[in-house]
Amino acid sequence: MFDLTNEIYQDANKAREHLEVIHWPHGPNCPHCGNADPKRITKLKGKSTRPGVFKCNECRKPFSVTVGTVFERSKIPLNKWVLATHLMAASKKGMSAHQLHRMLGVTYKTAWFMAHRIREAMQETGNDAGPMGGEGKTIEADEMYHGKRETPRQYARGRKPNPVKSGKAGGAQKRVIVGLVERGGKARMFHVNNATKASVRDALVRNVSRDTTLYTDESRLYTDTGKEYADHRTVKHSAKEYARREGETVVHTNTIENVFSVFKRGMVGVYQHCGEAHLHRYLAEFDFRYNRRAALKVSDAERAEDCLRMARGKRLTYRRIDEAAHA
Repeated sequence: MFDLTNEIYQDANKAREHLEVIHWPHGPNCPHCGNADPKRITKLKGKSTRPGVFKCNECRKPFSVTVGTVFERSKIPLNKWVLATHLMAASKKGMSAHQLHRMLGVTYKTAWFMAHRIREAMQETGNDAGPMGGEGKTIEADEMYHGKRETPRQYARGRKPNPVKSGKAGGAQKRVIVGLVERGGKARMFHVNNATKASVRDALVRNVSRDTTLYTDESRLYTDTGKEYADHRTVKHSAKEYARREGETVVHTNTIENVFSVFKRGMVGVYQHCGEAHLHRYLAEFDFRYNRRAALKVSDAERAEDCLRMARGKRLTYRRIDEAAHA
């Protein structure tokens, strides 16, 4: 149960202590040299020293729990960071920067940058980003077209896209998102520049074990790559086939369609607009919440703690805010 009166949301020192419990369950360790010997770490208690500062007697450098995290060198009180993290982790379809700006009492520009730093923390790395699927497991794959491209697709020999209804170019001028989801497990979404056999194969082979059974629609993007996996089965959406029973299994791609639907509702109803350079962070945000959804018995508080824990080893500054493969 979310309790807004909890001290960690009201007092910066209590929020800092909350972070120390999450990041240092066995006592402080130096982010500069990795020293974790409590006899070689001193807590500074001078009158001019801010609370929560330690000094490493190995490398002689001071540090606090925020050093080496997305919260480093921020002048925003830590209790507001902890509250913003909980709000974004608990909101199924996201929390806009304008909403954070009103609730936290910070400027819109500050709230926008806070949200991006929290999304950076939500990106899964290390063991969390290991291969999906495996022997006896099923992965559903599909692609989605959402939002107008800011860098129009280039066609060979000056060819122009064929106009469709209302003179629009259809999916050809939309952003391409490839999605993967393991049944009963995690999901991953990727922004790719163009939906080609090569780009789709790259997303699959980098993230899905070859021992996996692959379920897709009838798109030719998956025909050749599907042969590289243990099994590849398709449903024919053009013939209005959305699920097919084969013995004890049901072949469909409804799970990944559900993942896409939550993302679309969030982008249309909450965020309304997202620059193409930032799309990968929004995808990471929706992946994070889906992978820790209530159906997996993960509470809002546990999800927020996971986000705070994953903030370590990541930094995001204004100088890097527009870095993206398809900016």
